Amino acid sequence: MLKISIIGAIFSLALVGCGSSNSASKDDGKLIVGATSVPHAEILNEVVDDLANEGITLEVKEFSEYTLLNPSLSSGEIDANFFQHSSYLNNYTQQTGEKLKSIGAVHTEPMGIYSKKIKSLDELKDGDKVAIPNDATNGSRALLLLESNGLIKLKEGALDKATLLDVVENPKNIEILEMDAASLPRTLDEVAISVINTNYVLEAGLNPTKDALAIESSDSPFANIVVVREGDENREDIKALYKALTSEEMKKFIEDKYQGAIIPAF
Repeated sequence: MLKISIIGAIFSLALVGCGSSNSASKDDGKLIVGATSVPHAEILNEVVDDLANEGITLEVKEFSEYTLLNPSLSSGEIDANFFQHSSYLNNYTQQTGEKLKSIGAVHTEPMGIYSKKIKSLDELKDGDKVAIPNDATNGSRALLLLESNGLIKLKEGALDKATLLDVVENPKNIEILEMDAASLPRTLDEVAISVINTNYVLEAGLNPTKDALAIESSDSPFANIVVVREGDENREDIKALYKALTSEEMKKFIEDKYQGAIIPAF
């Protein structure tokens, strides 16, 4: 019995050791942050040297598919992520039960309406096709932007939970197509207008302040946030990261580099 107990204890310790290797390290001075490439990874790379001066090695891990970022954080593959707004995070945690938490906002990316076929929303014709993101939060955000520009009317109180089922008036009978958010810039040759997140617009070489037919107002509640696992918000390296991302130097960097396409939220 004693031999069996000792073997069991050793096996348990081995499992604990293996489990810890699956989590991003908290003790080796490395901080791994997942992000989509533009502008999030660009912004993170701007503070690499600042964190190095504090003994923190920031590794920016770029993801081409944003839906993988929260699962990667929950699994311990990364220490934090930077790509989403609070509405997306809240929807995700409600659906999955995962314990993720925002440590604060960094910037706002106004969503815009774009087209290669028309120069003004007044040129939309009856039955024209309109593309919007197919995820719940960005889809509702796109519908709200269409409503604010008089293209549709939503059921009262739908707000950031709006879906296509909440469209109660559609005077031009536009056909609203839900598509993967990352693919929306490629739809511009196929649809009359497309409602696109700024990060994908920038990746496609478009300028929101020049190319958008309409854009969200500056008081949009959809600021992009840094997210960690619950309990990690008090880690010193996480605090140092957020401090660097919300410094006066970072505010100037965002304003100078993105020229109003991206707006500091601090």
